[in-house]
Amino acid sequence: MGIDAHQWVTRRGCRTVLAVAHTVTSCERVLEAVELLENDHRVQVVFTQAPDVFGNGVEDLLRAVGGVVLPWEQATRERFDLALAAAFGSLHRVHAPVVVMPHGAGYAKGHRSATGELRPYGLDTQRLLHNGKPTVSMVVLSHDNQLDLLREQCPEAVDVAEVIGDLCYDRLVASLPARAAYREALDVAPEQELVVVTSTWGAGSLFGTHLDLVPRLLDELPADRFQLAALAHPGVWFGHGPRQVKAWLADCVDAGLRLFAPELDWRAALVAADHVIGDLGSTTAYAAAIGKSVLLVETPLLSAIAGNAPHARLRDLAPRLRTDLPLAEQLTGRFDIAGEVAPIVTSRPGRAAGNLRQSCYRLLGLAEPGAHRALAAVSVPQNWCRS
Repeated sequence: MGIDAHQWVTRRGCRTVLAVAHTVTSCERVLEAVELLENDHRVQVVFTQAPDVFGNGVEDLLRAVGGVVLPWEQATRERFDLALAAAFGSLHRVHAPVVVMPHGAGYAKGHRSATGELRPYGLDTQRLLHNGKPTVSMVVLSHDNQLDLLREQCPEAVDVAEVIGDLCYDRLVASLPARAAYREALDVAPEQELVVVTSTWGAGSLFGTHLDLVPRLLDELPADRFQLAALAHPGVWFGHGPRQVKAWLADCVDAGLRLFAPELDWRAALVAADHVIGDLGSTTAYAAAIGKSVLLVETPLLSAIAGNAPHARLRDLAPRLRTDLPLAEQLTGRFDIAGEVAPIVTSRPGRAAGNLRQSCYRLLGLAEPGAHRALAAVSVPQNWCRS
């Protein structure tokens, strides 16, 4: 980058795409969008870390990615042909057509408006406007019903919104044929059932209110029938530090818990699972959407979901885990609500990659190449935490 950059690069004249990483979670979403563009010989992708209170872990993730990383202050002084983000902070400082996408299953987390009404975070004027104008060139929506929410909360941004679909959900579906490989990597025997405990971040999450559930499951579930895995939101890992999270769960790992480190793709565990026990985070919603039997744990999050999000449908339909009753007998049946939840996750199933690619190339001013790599299954987990 810079006025003399043409002297030092090998390929000149590339369109430049800036991948903006606010948090580990948002960076993971941005990386999936980057994969749709980066194999084009006409495109150069560079990365930057935007300021965010949950920015811990991003520097290490970007280093592992192996891309060119620009300091934020330098990135805000350059012009780019496109920018990709999955969070909203400071995007008005980016000099490029900006595409912003959700970093969860749609827009579900609620915030109170001035009138006290619970509104979904991310489709509001505070996030989408700067000086009365949209800060981005495209707001990615996963479902048609989000357009109605946008019209209510931020009508100024309706013209830059596009219903693309949900790339994360499509990737989960593409990974379903690899279920046996994921289970083998997690040492789950064919006759065993895998129970995955999943938690979002915050004091109202499963880990914030029911961390004792994990050792209790290990004690009560017969080892010859069940295996147990745990997924924690990156906000848990990097809010407290990986060392501390591992220390809190060290005895559980010694007892056989498959603890997914934050660098692993959590979707492999969902595909491998037979049962998912979780709060109302996006991971639990995705689990229900791909047909996993879900039990919800009572947490304050149950009353903090806004809008017509898949989390709301999950809250209304999924059975609750009774912590006052034996746990093993609550895992005897299967409860499949995929037919109710999946249609709320995306109204463009299987089409998110193609739709997003097409829109990005339009903003880049390039003809879309004719050949694309198929959406691949997520990687087989190799380094989950062992005793």
